[in-house]
Amino acid sequence: MDKKLALAALIGTLSITPVSAKEFQDHTNMMNHGDGHLMDMDGGMVMGQNADTLPGGCDKIAATKEITIHAGHKYAEKFPGTMYAFDQQEFQFEPCTKLTVHFINDDEIRHQWMMHGLPKYLYPKGMFHLEVSGPGKVSGTLILPPGDKTYLVHCDIAQHMEKGMKAQLKVGKGAEDLPSIPGVTTSVFPDDYSGKPYVAEEIPAEVTTAPATDNTATPSTSSPAADTETDTGLSGTTIIGLAIGFLLAPSLAKKYKGMSPGEIVASIIETATGFISSAVKLISGLFKKPANKKATSTGK
Repeated sequence: MDKKLALAALIGTLSITPVSAKEFQDHTNMMNHGDGHLMDMDGGMVMGQNADTLPGGCDKIAATKEITIHAGHKYAEKFPGTMYAFDQQEFQFEPCTKLTVHFINDDEIRHQWMMHGLPKYLYPKGMFHLEVSGPGKVSGTLILPPGDKTYLVHCDIAQHMEKGMKAQLKVGKGAEDLPSIPGVTTSVFPDDYSGKPYVAEEIPAEVTTAPATDNTATPSTSSPAADTETDTGLSGTTIIGLAIGFLLAPSLAKKYKGMSPGEIVASIIETATGFISSAVKLISGLFKKPANKKATSTGK
C-alpha cells in the first residue's frame, strides 16, 4: 500500500510541475543557402534577403533605415476579436530605401513577418520573409522598389493573418489602403456580437431573371463613313499616341531598367489604375461640393 501511495504522489507532483518556457534566442549565426535564404536549426529563417542589388528604376540607395517589429498574442489585446498581432500595423518609406527589419517573436509559437508583391526578378516568389519559432529575434535586409505602392505584410501561419497578424507597408505615397488592417482600415467581415442570426443579402429579382432573347436579326447600323474610318491606315489618335510614346521613351527606359516584360506590364497597369482611381475621386469630390452647398443653404 505504501508503494502505491508513493507512486500516486509522484504522478501528482509531475502533473502539476509547470512546463519551462523556451529561452529567447537571437538568431545571428544562420547558414547562408544562397539566393538570400538563411536559416539555422533553432527555428530562425530569412528568405529573399537583398542588401546589395538595386531594383530596376533605382539609381542609388535613397535612404538606409532600420525598424524593430514585435509579434505576439499580447499585441492583439487592443483589437477585439483578434488573437495575434504585430505591435505596428503600418509603415512608410521612400522608394529605393535599404530597409533592415529586426523581427522579434514574443510568443512560444512560430510567427512570421512576410512581405508580398515585390519584383520577382529580384525577390524569389516576390517575397521577403522573416521567421522565428518561439521567443527570439531574426534580422533581414531588403531594398524597396521605386514607385508608389502599398505592400501586404502578414504572418502566413494558418489563421494567424485572419486572427489579426496583418499590416501594410507603403513605399512613396503608397497606393490604395489594404482592407482589414487592424486599427488602420475597416474590416471586410466585421465581428458581430449582437447575437442576431446571419441573414444573407437577397439578390434583386431583376438581376437573377435572365432577359428574354429575341432571335430576330438586327439590321446592321454601321455607316459607310464608319467603315471608311476603320479601313484607313493611321488615325489621328494613333499618331498622337505614337508621338507621346517617342517623347516619353527615354524616361520610361530609365524607369524600367532591369525589369522583366512581366514586371513592366504590371507596373504600367498599376500606374493606370492609380490614375483612374485619382480621377474617380476628383470627379466624386466635384459632385459632392454642390450637394453640400445645397444642404447648407436648405438648413439655413
